[in-house]
Amino acid sequence: MSSSSALNSLLGSSSSANAIDISTILEAAMGASTPGLDVTAAVNSAVTAAESPENIWNAEITTLQSQTSDLTSIQTATTNLDNDMQSLNSLTGPLAASSVASSNSGVVTATAASGTAAGNTTVVVNNLASTASFTSTTIATAATAVPAESFTITNSSGTTATITTGTGVNTLTDLEAAVNAAGLGVTASIITDASGARLAITSNTSGSAGNFTATSTGTSFAFATAVTGKNASLTVNGINISSATNTVTGAVPGLTLNLLSAPSSTTSVSLTVAPDTSAASTAINQFVTDYNTAITDLNSEFSDTGTGQGSLAQDQAVLNLQATLEQAVAYTATPATGSTTTTVPNLTSLGISVGTDGTLTVDSTTLDNVLQNNFGDVQNFFQGAAQNGFAGVLDQQLTSFTSASDGAFTVDLQSIATETTGLQANITNFQANIIAPLQTKLQSDFSQAEILLQQLPNEMKQIDTELGENSNSGN
Repeated sequence: MSSSSALNSLLGSSSSANAIDISTILEAAMGASTPGLDVTAAVNSAVTAAESPENIWNAEITTLQSQTSDLTSIQTATTNLDNDMQSLNSLTGPLAASSVASSNSGVVTATAASGTAAGNTTVVVNNLASTASFTSTTIATAATAVPAESFTITNSSGTTATITTGTGVNTLTDLEAAVNAAGLGVTASIITDASGARLAITSNTSGSAGNFTATSTGTSFAFATAVTGKNASLTVNGINISSATNTVTGAVPGLTLNLLSAPSSTTSVSLTVAPDTSAASTAINQFVTDYNTAITDLNSEFSDTGTGQGSLAQDQAVLNLQATLEQAVAYTATPATGSTTTTVPNLTSLGISVGTDGTLTVDSTTLDNVLQNNFGDVQNFFQGAAQNGFAGVLDQQLTSFTSASDGAFTVDLQSIATETTGLQANITNFQANIIAPLQTKLQSDFSQAEILLQQLPNEMKQIDTELGENSNSGN
């Protein structure tokens, strides 16, 4: 077989075996006046043609990645909205929070636990609680030697400790360490000022229960009482109360009183407990913000921007969520138990309106007015008779989308991930089992073709010579 025939045979067999138009590839790889073949270009061109099925798979993967990104964003927005519903439906959440106003915050303030009943409390502070303390005689510095004395400290339970100076305990620093190591429920510290240094011993317990004594056998270095431990004394709604600290609990259910001063036993302070409208307003506005984020994400999937709708426009979970949110804003509350009417039957009565794009807008004036004057109806709207109001209903609906175990979004994302993994496996297998062997074969075939092409000029010259000789002999 001649080189030309061999080449034709090679090209023919390659084209037939691999369903690739090798002749066209050769024509593109060779110039009209070029005797050789660019093997690399020819192989790459053939491989690119053979990889066309991967283009479809890669396009599908790109779509799935877009769906994953969009769905994750919607899932996050929905989760945030669901968290808002759980907060508004909680018996210890912002709708259960209370604020306390004091008529004299320089004397007493207070904080209220969630659910504390509204009302007024009258407090009179007779005296603040104090913490027992002793101070020593002043000497030059903390490192100055103290006189040889024997000190006895006795705490409120009768436990004593005797410390002798001059025998290993020679300075204030030594004495400080010895007192703190005695385990009597007191703390020693060194005070240094313009007059020198002295040791202060303070009870770890405030009030009369923390009283202790500190005595010495000498007079040149002794301890004197600085403060006697005393309980706070006050009246709450006319009832006498004694407290070891200036933070008083238990006097009024749900209230913690903070005693700050005792100007006079006749100074009466009024504490007014009311719903914390500020906390409620913040929570409701957060709900509106997160609702708008979710509905905006959904809108973007169904808007045609000229290139078609979003990647999730046909996703059933997304379609269901859109319907759920649209239905939610139409919720109507049932009046509270024992009542036939309510001032807050719907979102509109809270000052919340729905725009043409589905987003919500809050009229702050209306919302603040409702919270100030009809707080109970606001609670009933969101929580219902048994946490089955607007917040409870929407929470249950949103949980069906966001549940980490079987939520619609969780299942959807898992399905997309599985499909993506399958397509990536197809590409990997196709490259390994089809493209790699084909590339090897093409490299060999085209290299052989290149050799044959390089031999063509000599063969053609030889043919021309032979034809010429035959012509001459014929003459």
